[in-house]
Amino acid sequence: MHLARTCNIFRDGLCAPGMTERMPNMVFADRNGNIMDFEGLAMVARSGDYLHPIETDETISLPEGSQLYVLPDRYPIGLDRETGEIVVLKENPYDGKGPVYAVASFLCAAHTNTYAAAWERCENAKPLPLFSYTALGWCKDGFVTTALRTDESTRQDPDTFDPDKVEKGIQVWKHALPGNRLVTHLVHCAQGYGCPAALNLFQGREEGPLPTSPTCNAHCIGCISLQSSCAFPSPQQRITFVPKPAEIAEIALRHIMSVDDAVVSFGQGCEGEPLIVADVIREAIELIRKETDRGTINLNTNASLPEKVSELARAGLDSMRISMNSARRETYNAYFRPRYDFNAIKESAYEMKRMGKFVSINLFVFPGVTDAPKEAAALKDFIDSAGIDMVQWRNLNIDPDFYLEMLGQKIPSGIGIARLIEEIPVRRGYFNPYIKTR
Repeated sequence: MHLARTCNIFRDGLCAPGMTERMPNMVFADRNGNIMDFEGLAMVARSGDYLHPIETDETISLPEGSQLYVLPDRYPIGLDRETGEIVVLKENPYDGKGPVYAVASFLCAAHTNTYAAAWERCENAKPLPLFSYTALGWCKDGFVTTALRTDESTRQDPDTFDPDKVEKGIQVWKHALPGNRLVTHLVHCAQGYGCPAALNLFQGREEGPLPTSPTCNAHCIGCISLQSSCAFPSPQQRITFVPKPAEIAEIALRHIMSVDDAVVSFGQGCEGEPLIVADVIREAIELIRKETDRGTINLNTNASLPEKVSELARAGLDSMRISMNSARRETYNAYFRPRYDFNAIKESAYEMKRMGKFVSINLFVFPGVTDAPKEAAALKDFIDSAGIDMVQWRNLNIDPDFYLEMLGQKIPSGIGIARLIEEIPVRRGYFNPYIKTR
């Protein structure tokens, strides 16, 4: 991957020499994995194929619960504070020994990345695992990162999870629904993967997951539950059975009846596409709505089957979240590799809006692509024409080099993720909200 580099930010007018004082320090990892900063080089980030010097006001303190990743076979990039030149750091500036490695942050939930980490990839470097890699720096006495908090909900803030409450909740659920296979699956999600959705279910708050489908009609490059390529191992296993409608309804009702402003959601990271088993979901929704009109029933989906969406809306579905990396067919198809037509997505949104339902986009944000001029224009047009109520600004978990090479497009410099978020005139967030549509 060739990065378009600014040779000298002073000469090219990007900033004056004194402005580097407002830039955080670059960080790197030494050969033993120790992360440190270097005052001689300022922080540089990446937006698509372009490098961007970062000022402090473009960063926030690293959110509590975020993780730091040392990136093998990748040299960190910084900005020489004296000359204004872009520098690739290949040895430790403190002892002259190498190698050194780039470092990135993996943001905790509710935060959207605005720039990716910048590095130079070594020849024959292996692809990075399926995470997002946000730019990281050091300012005064702490790490900073290029991100915005896009949802005030604390439902997945790490310090709000209580392991004792979760374990107690697991035992209560297992005792209450001993033969329910979906409970067993969700217990594994909570205990084996630390899935925040499952943890919330057993802690008795906010949004509860209802995975249902072991199959899918897309073959997403960054699928987190099923991968045919060993280059990107899936971080979790996909559900292997289709729950019965009664099993689904039991869990949904228990959550809805005991939690204020509860949400239950079909379509989780541990499954395929829920619309594939829409008939089962429809029966489950009917069972739920026979008992109560409380709570929000939500569907996370690729929105590929409009006729099924219509059936679910009539049965009592309240909201739908459409996963998209792009509102442009070319970019969308390159990532999703769908076995359905792109136009079906908007048709599904129409079906929901025709019945007065709530529709959001689960937008996979990738700095430099999502905010590229054509991408931004297409997104705004889709939101306007489909009547979208909300955008959930999620980070795309994928190796940045791989993603750009896969798209195979020459992408001009973006307008900036922060600016794009400001320009989108609908509700912003990160999580599915409680919605009352009845």
